[in-house]
Amino acid sequence: MAFVSLALAAGATVAAYGAWKVIRWFISISPLYSHLHYLQGPKSSSFIYGNLEEIRKAGTSELHEEWSVKYGKVMKYKAFFGESRLFTMDTKALNHILTHSVDFQKPAQARFNLSRLLGDGILVTEEARYGEIYCGICVFSSRLTRCTISKNPSFGPSSIKELTPVFFQKALQLRDIWKSEVEAGQGSKTIEVLSWLSRTTLDIIGLAGFDYKFDALNVNQEPNELNKAFATLLNATGMRSPIRLLQAFFPIFRLIPTERGRDEHLAQTTMRRIAEGLLRQRKSYILGDSSAEKKTSDFEGRDLLSALVKSNMDTELPDTQRMVDEDVLAQVPTFLVAGHETTSTETMWCLFALSQRPDIQTKLRTELLDVSTDTPSMDELSALPYLDIVVRETMRLHAAVPNTIRIAMHDDTIPVGEPFVDKYGKTHTEIKVGKGDGIFIPILALNRTKAIWGDDAAEFNPDRWANIPEGAKDVPGVWGNMMTFLGGARSCIGYRFAIIEMKALLFTLLRTFEFELAVPVEDIERRSLVVTRPYLKGQKGGAQMQLKVKLHDKNA
Repeated sequence: MAFVSLALAAGATVAAYGAWKVIRWFISISPLYSHLHYLQGPKSSSFIYGNLEEIRKAGTSELHEEWSVKYGKVMKYKAFFGESRLFTMDTKALNHILTHSVDFQKPAQARFNLSRLLGDGILVTEEARYGEIYCGICVFSSRLTRCTISKNPSFGPSSIKELTPVFFQKALQLRDIWKSEVEAGQGSKTIEVLSWLSRTTLDIIGLAGFDYKFDALNVNQEPNELNKAFATLLNATGMRSPIRLLQAFFPIFRLIPTERGRDEHLAQTTMRRIAEGLLRQRKSYILGDSSAEKKTSDFEGRDLLSALVKSNMDTELPDTQRMVDEDVLAQVPTFLVAGHETTSTETMWCLFALSQRPDIQTKLRTELLDVSTDTPSMDELSALPYLDIVVRETMRLHAAVPNTIRIAMHDDTIPVGEPFVDKYGKTHTEIKVGKGDGIFIPILALNRTKAIWGDDAAEFNPDRWANIPEGAKDVPGVWGNMMTFLGGARSCIGYRFAIIEMKALLFTLLRTFEFELAVPVEDIERRSLVVTRPYLKGQKGGAQMQLKVKLHDKNA
């Protein structure tokens, strides 16, 4: 009887505690309680989704751009369950948020959702001694201290220079596949380019990241188990289900098994097993173990994983900064995302933009054809000025990841560059936020704001980079006067990898082919799930980009 009483008392205590947590949560989202209650902003259209469904239906950043014009650079909107979220286009405020990465961290809900894709890498860890590396093109992330990162040569110019031949190896393989298809189509062929670019970048990150062969471009070969596991994790099926939303916000619902959850667990188990084998191989190889499996690639020991392991085994590295094997293993799925979906999507958007501007496409092709080799070095690629500004303009206008979210870890006062007016007509020179307040980081909206880039901000115009607007110099991005690679302590250290990989793909494809849209541009809509992809309106199929591809007549 005593045991039953004790059990009942314990159960009542847990239930009371749970009820108190729920009550506190509802109080915390009350408009009267929120520290952001004084800000202007749109009315919520849904108790559950707030303004989020409006944002999703409007496109990648169009609604945010409209709001910034209507309500000013500092405003709020509603997120899940009525939570107020700060939205600011003030560059000084954004600089404060991004440079105080310990004070403004990724929300727990976002970390949980990312952990379902990437496991327990640093992308889902928010600890002061760790550095997260995030960007729009890639999502490189390492469970490293900033000191360890600075010692790690994996993403430095010399390492990327050695990996550049890998980029061209696969770019040329893709070129030859498309060339065969176009020739079979008597000089012209409609090709769904996104899936092919995705195969190519998967092969590239497999070799450049781990010296691992996915052979994704070999369509006659059954995908290997790592390829299948990765495809499972990126499959959008079930990603927007109600149970997934509840699991993100309320941990108790994570005890409920789902088919999607089982698939993710099996995929992560497969990735971990393969990653453990790759890690053992690298450590044995670096230590000179004669029994270790011989590596056969032409870039032996130069992949990112090898560089990471070498850096971590450096005898001069303090033990407090040394990663355990668990930390290294956590990077495998993150590296895959980093060098795969985002880069292929960004390259696709560049071809999409060029297909609508044949004049720009011709001008770029002329520059590329002046190069005497099919496999230029990294320095030769970087020395092509028009290719550089085309890539810059693509990243500005079509940032693959349109935004990210941060949450205030304590009460804070955020400075602003320009005073703003609240909903009561009062002028402020700073933003007061409270612990737990969400903050929207508008990557794409800031990249496309007319206040910085002028009335043609929504147009694809590489020539704008000949005279960079003064306001762009205040954008707190790590590269190119834009937010695509973020800024501050969590800016992307992998941006060089992404830029050179994209340039190698464009260099190879544009020297051989001409591109046109195969469908009316108004039939293409954008949807964001991790990255922004194109879909055909009214069709239930997956993401796709249909382009007419024909061989370029070099004598024309």
